[in-house]
Amino acid sequence: MVREISTMINNVCKPVVLGFLALVTLPTAAQQYDLLIRNGRVVDGAGNPWVYADVAVTDGRIAAIGQLDNAEAAREIDATGLVVSPGFIDLHTHTQLLGNPLAQSKIRQGVTIDVMGESSSEAPRDGLPIDPDVPAGHNWTTFTEYFGLLEEQGISMNIISNVSEGQIRRVVMGYDPGPASPEQLAEMKSLLTRSLQEGAWGLVTRFESGGPAQPDEVIELAKLTAEHNTVYFSHIGSEGYEQQKEMDFAFRVAEEASLPVHILHLKIRGQQLWDELPGFVEQIQQAREAGMDITANQYPYTAMAHGWSANFPLWLREEGPDRFGEMLRDDSLRERIKSDPEFIAWSQEHGWWEGIAMARANTPEVKAYEGMRLSEIAARRGDDDPADTIITLMGAEDGRISGVFHNQSEENVRLVMRQPWVSIASDGGAIDLDAPGVPHPRSYGSNARVLGLYVREAGVLTLEEAVRKMTSLPAQILGLRDRGLLVPGYAADIVLFDPDTVTDTNSFEFPKSYADGVPYVVVNGELVIDQGIHTGARPGQVLYGPAYSAAQ
Repeated sequence: MVREISTMINNVCKPVVLGFLALVTLPTAAQQYDLLIRNGRVVDGAGNPWVYADVAVTDGRIAAIGQLDNAEAAREIDATGLVVSPGFIDLHTHTQLLGNPLAQSKIRQGVTIDVMGESSSEAPRDGLPIDPDVPAGHNWTTFTEYFGLLEEQGISMNIISNVSEGQIRRVVMGYDPGPASPEQLAEMKSLLTRSLQEGAWGLVTRFESGGPAQPDEVIELAKLTAEHNTVYFSHIGSEGYEQQKEMDFAFRVAEEASLPVHILHLKIRGQQLWDELPGFVEQIQQAREAGMDITANQYPYTAMAHGWSANFPLWLREEGPDRFGEMLRDDSLRERIKSDPEFIAWSQEHGWWEGIAMARANTPEVKAYEGMRLSEIAARRGDDDPADTIITLMGAEDGRISGVFHNQSEENVRLVMRQPWVSIASDGGAIDLDAPGVPHPRSYGSNARVLGLYVREAGVLTLEEAVRKMTSLPAQILGLRDRGLLVPGYAADIVLFDPDTVTDTNSFEFPKSYADGVPYVVVNGELVIDQGIHTGARPGQVLYGPAYSAAQ
């Protein structure tokens, strides 16, 4: 407020009396800033109507907003015709910035903060092998070590990481699905506390179908998370026949652990289940009206993406990925797999053989099918039954094939998007045009797609509401205090986009294409995208969770 008042005063000429001769007006000295964005339509992120204003930045912070005619800066941007908004916050990602510091696919559509750590988090890793996708030469066990590597390397965007309940359990119990002993539960709590104190933001859970095998253990970890004044993120793994059980568990966590619950990618998959989604939306609304702090996010597409392994029954997977690959190659189990009710139901949920596409494989023989639907692959191979195709290919790849699944309705996407408690998230990663395979287009276009398709073309959201869902709403969900709004004193994460041209430029068939219509992106006061070109700057920061400062 002091800065705003000071700026207002400096924009007015001051009367000065020179002796008794005359009353004259002398201008004050121009206010100096690092960056000055002039003439833009400012959308503040709170949902307020846009206004014409200038935005000034100094020392990585927003210094002033208003008609700053009497101001100068080392760099000025004429934002005529552009919208100026807070940088976008993606609450659900699989970003890995080690070895990929520029974060091209996200930063080019205005995302300045990615929140990672959904199914497995980067720590704790006590006793676990490093993921094969991690760049060679990197090794760590704790969040402290991992965050240190990011800061040493430098990153173009800000990063937040949750800690995965499944990751903690794996460190303590491996792939044992049974109940933890009191000593094992105590170790899990210790690892959770350590992770939060090292800067992890909140606790995230991911269940295969129907909720956790040991719900009371998760409740205990959620209660501990509440003691650290942070958030519980719930990945609804079923999204189909078992979704009600998982939703009920999310409500139980909110009630018994007394903490905010955020549901990742709210949707329903499988055409036979589409009509059930309005009921889940109503359940969340009723829970909120009853006093539960429950929110959700979504990605703006009718297809999802994850491993083909999700088609297969749990008894094949519960012993870990290595054993899963062995069992897929066991011909004596093939008919049992094909006739298993879970295999049939989950294949149906995922879109059957016409809806299931291959995104990424590893061996040259199988990579030849990337981008194709299972029905097409079976026909090319001469397989009579596509169920045999998926089992054979998964066995050849040790169970490690990722896919895109066309199994949702556009009507439901729009229904979820209209809910005021739903933010926009990608469930994708910050990648570049050299990303392997045929990835889901959401990594390159989620935010731009909302602004282009759902705001400008379809009118599902107003411009101000769309920006709120990508800025202040996710900041509010996280409890992030100095980002998500254009307010003097807040961190200068800012995006400038053209409301008439901003759009995603890719497709499911050709996903590797950056968004268009976002000429400028500022991260912590520094231009990372300048006239549509990545500057190579790495001003991003690790944003440490609520428990971090108290632990230092």
